[in-house]
Amino acid sequence: MIYDIEYETMPREALESIQLRRLQATVSRAYATVPYYRKKFEGAGLKPGDITSLNDLQQLPFTAKQDLRDNYPFGMFAVPMDNVVRIHASSGTTGKPTVVGYTSRDINTWAELMARALAAGGATRGDIIHNAFGYGLFTGGLGVHYGAEKLGASVIPISGGNTKRQVLIMKDFGPTILTSTPSYALHLAEAAEEMGVSFKDLNFRFGIFGAEPWSENMRREIEEKLNITAVDIYGLSEVIGPGVSIECHEAKSGMHIPEDHFIAEIIDPATKEVLPYGETGELVITSITKEAFPVIRYRTRDITSLNAEPCVCGRTMIRMNKISGRTDDMLIIRGVNVFPSQIESVLMEIEGVEPHYQLEVDRKDNLDTLTVRVEVSQGVFSDEVKELQRFGGTIAKEIKELLGISAIVKLAEPKSIARSEGKASRVIDNRNI
Repeated sequence: MIYDIEYETMPREALESIQLRRLQATVSRAYATVPYYRKKFEGAGLKPGDITSLNDLQQLPFTAKQDLRDNYPFGMFAVPMDNVVRIHASSGTTGKPTVVGYTSRDINTWAELMARALAAGGATRGDIIHNAFGYGLFTGGLGVHYGAEKLGASVIPISGGNTKRQVLIMKDFGPTILTSTPSYALHLAEAAEEMGVSFKDLNFRFGIFGAEPWSENMRREIEEKLNITAVDIYGLSEVIGPGVSIECHEAKSGMHIPEDHFIAEIIDPATKEVLPYGETGELVITSITKEAFPVIRYRTRDITSLNAEPCVCGRTMIRMNKISGRTDDMLIIRGVNVFPSQIESVLMEIEGVEPHYQLEVDRKDNLDTLTVRVEVSQGVFSDEVKELQRFGGTIAKEIKELLGISAIVKLAEPKSIARSEGKASRVIDNRNI
C-alpha cells in the first residue's frame, strides 16, 4: 500500500519544483532566525536570494554534529521556545546530547512520514503494531507511535525490556507488525522459544527494524525465526527521527527517501565533492519542511549510495542503499549511539583510573554487549578482590547513569593494555554485522 500516492509517485519534474520552492523558504528562514546559519552563509559570501536552482544547494556550507553541540541546547532552533511542543535528544561525543525541537506542524509532518514508512513496510490501518522501540528522549518509540496512529493502525506502546511479558502480550493481543531493533527481535524469538511459544503460532506478518547496523544474514535469520518479512528503516534525530527512509516490503532493495521533505546528497568525505548516483560516499541531508529545527547539508557520517532507478513498488523517489559504515568512530549498542570519547570522559572523571582503555563489542544471545577494559593505578590494583569488584561496579554504574548503556567493566593492571605509536586502537568489534 502507498500511503500518499500523490507525492510518493510524483514525476521528477514536479518533485524538483516543490523541492526548490521549499529549499528556498527553508534557507530564507534559517538565515533570518538562526544566528549560526546567518554567520555560515555570510562567511561563504551567500544570501538566501542566491539559491535559484537545486544545483545551488552545493554552494551552501555543511552542518556537522559538532555545530549542534556548539549551540547546545537550543541555539539551532528557528522558532521561539513557546512554539516548540516537543524536545528530543541523542547522545554526543562530549556527554552533551544533541537537542532537537518540534513545532506542532513538525510533529504532524513526522507522523505523516512515519505513516508512509509503516505503509511501505507492510502495515495497514487494520494492523496491530507491537512497538518495542524505546520511548523517551530517543526518537524511535514515539516516532513509530505517532505514525501508527496517523496510519489508523492500533499501537501497543510496549517499549523495550520486560521480554517475557512482551511475549505474553504478543500471544494474547495478537499483534501483526513488530517494530524494534533487529537484535531485540531475535532476543524476543529466543525468549519465546524458552517459554514454549512459537512465532509460527503468532499473527505477525511484517517486522520493521532499525536503529543499529544489521546484515542480510541477520535479516534471513529474523525472517526464519520470527516467520515474518523484515524491512529496514533509517532515521536520525538531527534530521527528524525514524522515517528519513525505509525499504518497501515488495522489493527490500534500498530505502525510499521522502524527497518532498528531505534532499539527499552523497559526498566524498575527504574532498567534500558531491558524487553522482551510484557512487559510495557520505550521506548528507537537507530538511526542507521542518520549522523548529531545520538542518542544511547535515553530514550524517553514514556511508551509502543513492539509487535513482524505478522501484517495482511504484514509488518514484530515490532510494539509499544499506549503510555500510561510518566516517567517525561511533558505535551503536542496542540502538544507543556511543562514542569511545564519551566513555573516556566518564573514565577520566574517576580517581584511580588510568587514561588507557579498550572497548570490546560482542553479540551474545542476539543482543549487543559492551566490555570496557580499563587500566587502574597501582594503588587501586593492589587492593583486595572485593575492593576491585566494588571499584569496577562504580565505573559500570557511572557509564550506565551518564550514557544509558550497560557495560561489563574489567579492570587491568597498569601498562597491560597495548600502546600504539599512532592512533590508539580503542575498539574491538566482534559482531558479525
